Order: sequence, then C-alpha cells, then structure tokens
Amino acid sequence: MTVSQLINRYQLQPHPEGGWYKETYKSDEQIAANALPQRFSDNRAFSTAIYFLLEQGNFSAFHRIKSDECWHFYAGQPLEVYIIMHTGELAVISLGNDIANGQLFQYVVPANCWFASRPAAKSAFSFVGCTVAPGFDFADFELATANDLIEQHPQHTTIIKQLCRK
Repeated sequence: MTVSQLINRYQLQPHPEGGWYKETYKSDEQIAANALPQRFSDNRAFSTAIYFLLEQGNFSAFHRIKSDECWHFYAGQPLEVYIIMHTGELAVISLGNDIANGQLFQYVVPANCWFASRPAAKSAFSFVGCTVAPGFDFADFELATANDLIEQHPQHTTIIKQLCRK
C-alpha cells in the first residue's frame, strides 16, 4: 500500500491544515443549536467521520475545534499527535499498532484544545481516521498562527514553530 494508492482508492482531497482527507460519514440527523453548548452557532450533525492521511515531511498544523475528536489508527506507521491541554501542558500521543511501546489505536482530543500531528520520525506515512461529535463543521475550525499561539503558550515555542504554517 502506497500513499498514491490510498489517495486514489479513497478519493482523498488536500486538507486546509495539511495532509489528505475525505469525509466518510455525516449523520443525517441534526442536533438543534439551542440544545448545544453556546460555543456552537448553528445546528450540527450528530457525528461525522473522515479518513486522514499524512506522509513524511507533511504535518497537520495546530488548530482547534469545538467538539471532541476521536483519532483512530488504521495503517502505515505511527502518527504523533501534539495537544496543548487546557492546563497548558503539552501531551504527545503516539497512534499506531505497537501497543507494547505505548502506541494507541484511539485517542480523544478534548474540545477546544490546540492540536497538531505529524508522522513519527521513521514513518513513511500514517493513515488514520477522525470521528467528531457533535459533528464537524468548518465553522468550528480555527487554524493557529505561530505568534498568537506562542504568546499564549511560550513554553511550547519550539514545537509551535515546527507545526504552524503562518
């Protein structure tokens, strides 16, 4: 299995934060805006799911969304997910199939945490999925700028500079 085969087979498209993706599921049912926390401006699908592919040398830039996001490892080599928690601490999660070395098949990034990802140092590519509930909407997506994020979290300057595009 190659990156090109995955892109073609799953009709993946470039993602604004980096990498490749395709929405694979969006619930037909909606949660009314008045039943959601105030951070949501409109109705949302119950849940959404995507395939997400990153190849070595590319990264998913620091961003945040208004929902929890569950990451699932599918194929390739380990993916590192960097999360700046609400406490300001940096968590680095390794998604992969080597459970003896602490890799996880799934991990949930809490809502409103800044997070980014990239293939681990020796990974050619990582093919994962993301499930979001309430469902993902680009209205809930915020891409970080390095200067703003460094101002908020100067203790993480090095990784922020590596994983921001602006």
